[in-house]
Amino acid sequence: MGLIATNRESVFGGDEMAGGQWVHSLSPSAWNNYEACPRKYWLSRQRLPRKTGMAAALGTAVHDSVEDLCNLDLTGHADEEVGWLPRTAKTILTRQWEDEREKFFNTARHPKWKEEEFENAQKQLIGALNILFKKAGYKQVSLSNISVAQWKDIQEMVLAAEGTLRSSCGRLMGRLDLLIADRDDEGNTVGWIVADLKTGRPPDGEVYDTVSRQLRMYRDLLIDNNPNHPKITAEGWYSKNSSVYVAEGDYVLDDALAVWEKSKLTPDPFEATPSSDACGFCEWKAWCPAWVWSRASGELEAKGVFRDEVVQIIRLEDDCTVGLVERMSPISESGEMALTGQRFGVIFAGFALDHLRNLSDLDWEGPVFLGSVNVGGSSWKMGDWCDILPWKPLLHSDRT
Repeated sequence: MGLIATNRESVFGGDEMAGGQWVHSLSPSAWNNYEACPRKYWLSRQRLPRKTGMAAALGTAVHDSVEDLCNLDLTGHADEEVGWLPRTAKTILTRQWEDEREKFFNTARHPKWKEEEFENAQKQLIGALNILFKKAGYKQVSLSNISVAQWKDIQEMVLAAEGTLRSSCGRLMGRLDLLIADRDDEGNTVGWIVADLKTGRPPDGEVYDTVSRQLRMYRDLLIDNNPNHPKITAEGWYSKNSSVYVAEGDYVLDDALAVWEKSKLTPDPFEATPSSDACGFCEWKAWCPAWVWSRASGELEAKGVFRDEVVQIIRLEDDCTVGLVERMSPISESGEMALTGQRFGVIFAGFALDHLRNLSDLDWEGPVFLGSVNVGGSSWKMGDWCDILPWKPLLHSDRT
């Protein structure tokens, strides 16, 4: 079917190693990054220190638990056995949770790990399984009532769990969560459903544009790879409330190939398109001068209690828990900064304090990027949620 089942792995921008060389390919996430801001995409490909968070860790743990359950070997279990699924699901989720915790702390930039989110992960896993139950025709049924025979039936419905799709030209790729048989009321297969599991907030109305683009790319790769395909439906499965959203729309692979061409890496950065959406949660701000220039020129509004700043550290207490900083403002689009005379006291705690001490160990004396600093009080506050990085605008790259 043009589908290769593999374990989940991180694929940055869809690049693959072939014959010792990086081969440029485009994934849905890379495409979405490029559409949000070409500079953001370019920076994401420069092997800069990556950032993770609890939402990503929780999502991966739930995704991988669904995959493990779909591939579960039930040899030796009686078909009529019930009550096995809740404890099995919890055991699998616990293992995946522990794996994600280890990866979390091995990631260069991370906030505080929230062990209490495991309960949320359990609820999300149940929400995902409830969608599978409904697709198999088992409605209004609890995990404890699913028999081994019923789960085997669900496994037969799942054509692939965690698979890699590739275009015949090798330029486009995607990693889908599930490909399942679409059954009618009599249990006959009448089509395929390509499903992507989402642990984030469900949309209020239609499916999000980014999710629609992703799902239609999966759909169209399946269509191109399978000339005799049945009807294919692309769905976003939101485990938070077990809701399903269908992505409909035109064929997207021609547009994807056009972006593949434009997204080939160059030594010079791609154009930046700053906006509140593109810049709001961008993890590459310490290397991008565009957002701070846009904010200084009034094109990008600084609002809210939590803000990103570029500062000069004026003074630190010996234990680094308290300091004085001076806000800086850009004097060029390339990120050259100048002092403004606006000084603020800052209280450092948690991982922010660790990051600051690491910066001190590097003897860094230049401008500093402060990410998500709380500016709401008389003194700024930085904690587990914050970034503290050298301000190093990246204006050229040898990675092409």
